[in-house]
This record gives sequence, C-alpha cells and structure tokens, in this order.
Amino acid sequence: MKSVFKPLIVGILTWQAKQLLRRKQPKIIALTGSVGKTSTKDAVYSVLKRHTHARKSEKSFNSELGVPLTVLGLPNAWSNPLGWLKNVIDGFFILLHPGDYPDVLVLEMGVDRPGDMARLCEWITPDIVVLTRLPDVPVHVEYFDSPEAVVVEKMQLVKALPHDGTLVYNHDDEIIRREIESLPQTTIGFSRYSLSQYTASADQVVYDNGVATGLEFKLTHLDTTMALHVNGSLGVQHAYNYAAAVAVSSLFDISTKDAVTALAKHHPPAGRMRLVRGIKHTLIVDDTYNSSPTAAERALLSLKELKGGNRKIAVLGDMLELGQFSTSEHEKVGALAAECCDLLVTVGVRARKIAAGALAHGLSEKYILQYDAIERAAAEVQNLLKRNDIVLVKASQGIRGEKFVHEIMAEPDRAAELLVRQDPEWQKR
Repeated sequence: MKSVFKPLIVGILTWQAKQLLRRKQPKIIALTGSVGKTSTKDAVYSVLKRHTHARKSEKSFNSELGVPLTVLGLPNAWSNPLGWLKNVIDGFFILLHPGDYPDVLVLEMGVDRPGDMARLCEWITPDIVVLTRLPDVPVHVEYFDSPEAVVVEKMQLVKALPHDGTLVYNHDDEIIRREIESLPQTTIGFSRYSLSQYTASADQVVYDNGVATGLEFKLTHLDTTMALHVNGSLGVQHAYNYAAAVAVSSLFDISTKDAVTALAKHHPPAGRMRLVRGIKHTLIVDDTYNSSPTAAERALLSLKELKGGNRKIAVLGDMLELGQFSTSEHEKVGALAAECCDLLVTVGVRARKIAAGALAHGLSEKYILQYDAIERAAAEVQNLLKRNDIVLVKASQGIRGEKFVHEIMAEPDRAAELLVRQDPEWQKR
C-alpha cells in the first residue's frame, strides 16, 4: 500500500507546488552540496528575512517530498495517512488562495539516488544556486556508481539556471571550480583558503573563562573587512556558511554591513557543532545531525584545536550510505581521531573500523571503547566523565547520537530546544 500511496501523494503535492510557482513566480534560491546545505540555508534566510518576505525549507526538507511541502508551506505528516490527505486538501486551497505568498523561497535540494535532482529540476527553475561543497567521497554515494556520478547529479541544479541566473559557489572546492569553468552565468565565489569575492580569514575559537563559546573570523569583500561572530557553535564550516550568506545577500542589494549585522543574531541549527553544557562541568560539542567523511574530519580537527579543558573525548558513530568506500573512510577517520582525542568511543558495526584505524595509528587500546548501541554507550561513558572533559559526539542520523547528548547534558529539560530530532515522531523511533 505504501508503495502506491507515497508516489501518489508526491505526485499530487508536486503538481500543486509547480502550479503555485507558476502563478506566484517567487525568486528561488536553491542550495545543494554534500555538506553544509542546511546550515548555509539557515544563514541565508537569517539575512534575507530582515529585508524581504522569505520562506526557507524547514529542517532538512530537501527531497522529492520535502521541496513541494516547503513551496506549499505544509508540514510533514510523517506516517499519518489522514495527515497526508489533509495536506493534499490544504494544498489545493493554497493553490487557489495563496494569500500573502513569499517573494523569495530558500530551498535546500538534496539527492539520495540517481535521478533525484533531475526530477526536482523538471519543475524548479532557480534564480540563484548555492554550491556548498562536493567532497571526494560524498554521503549517499552508496546508491551511485561512483563519487563522480554524485557530482553529475548535483550539477543538474546548476544546469537548471537560466542564462541570467547566478551561481554562488565554494571557491576552495577544486571539483566545483573544475565543473563550472565554462559556465556562462554570473558566478560569485566564497572561500576560506583562497582569494574570492567573499574571503573568510583568521577564524578562531572564542573563550569565556577558558570555556569555548563560539567562533569568530573576518570576512573581506572588495575593500571592506568585517568581523563576524558565530554564537554557540564551532568549526571553520561556519565561515563558509556565513560568507555564502553574505554573498547571496548582495544579490538583493543588501549591504555587507547589514548582512553581518543580521548574522550577529543568528544561531546555527541544532546538532551542527553546537556547544552544550554537560554533566560534571563538561562541554559537549554536539554534531549529531548527520555524518560523512568530510564532516567527521572537520569535527575532529575542531576538537583538536580546542584549548583548555581536561581530556578530549570523541564519540563517533557509523557513517552510513558510503557503499564500497565504507571501510576505508571509517579507517581514515580513525587515523585522524588518534591525533585528535584522548579517548575514542565508537558506536555501530561500521564504526569498528574507526577504532581499527585509531589503533593502527597509535591510540592505545585502553583508550578505545566500542559499542553497538548508542543507549549503552551513553549509560556507561557518562560514568567515566571527569570535570572539564570536552566531548565531541558525531554520527549519521540512523545512530541517533542525540540520545548520547541527552544522557550527558546538564540541562536535559532543554533537549527540545537544544537537540535535533526531538519532535514526537522521532521520539517514537
């Protein structure tokens, strides 16, 4: 029944969304890449919402179902058939009576399998495309013939740009630069390690009484250099996200100063290197939204750079959907973990290769703990925590790393505010 019901719902909602876009013709900003889509989308929206009527994809609504839901402004009905029926009815009502529809849509667009982006581009024509990064071994590669095939799929969105469209792209990414060499549309680069139209530099962790509280960096555009502060989160990826947001805002005649002012009040999404107070005066670096080789490496390097504290503990779970690259990529992450942490905790069958990689690169076996289930890991590791330990927690969505964070956070009553996947539907799983 589900195999018939879902395609029917997707087909109806997509048709409704397509007709609504044709009628209202909002400006569309579409974001894709293998890392950083959601955080960049949220940063872009934080700037635009102060200057125009905008709507963004909720959470990570980036699929064949999530994108039409965003266009229509409808919620995820999860596994409730009556909820989906209501969405279909409401979709027709919105199509007929759209009311004060947004002037700008900020849409996150992802791919899981071949053909996903092509199908979305059959009815989505972006005015602006933002490319975050296309790493060598992207997440979701399991369902593609090769990493190159993932790149081809994501580049379908760039090909959907009209001749007067604009591409905002990560200029540090060699794969992206190669792919857009002959692109006729206007391009705007953002970067951290190379010169571009929007170049971030001098990123460093901010401390308060020896405890990390966020990140600061400088952003240079033309003759203007301004300081930006990221509240309650770590990682150089935020420099990219914020630089991309400022670049996009320039296309709406928003000054760099105004964009920076807006970003000063922005908080990165939950589960993206967010700083959370832990029990026993520990500090948690919560990166539990999802995981991939590139994102795991970034998280570990951020952990390594942190000053002060007692021990550095890395809790690393399975990285899913890597297919034939799973073993080698988990081992590579383990090798890096050996350099970045004092205690390694792995969760999941695949993550055993992280432990193997760390062991092979010098981390003593007595400092490596392995678990199959996140609940047991959380229950046992919390007893091992010492005052001022710093704990990085990172895993793919299916591992449910947020349960580990919930177990060791100092204020579990704030879980709904601070952690990912806290809505009732997720809590049932």
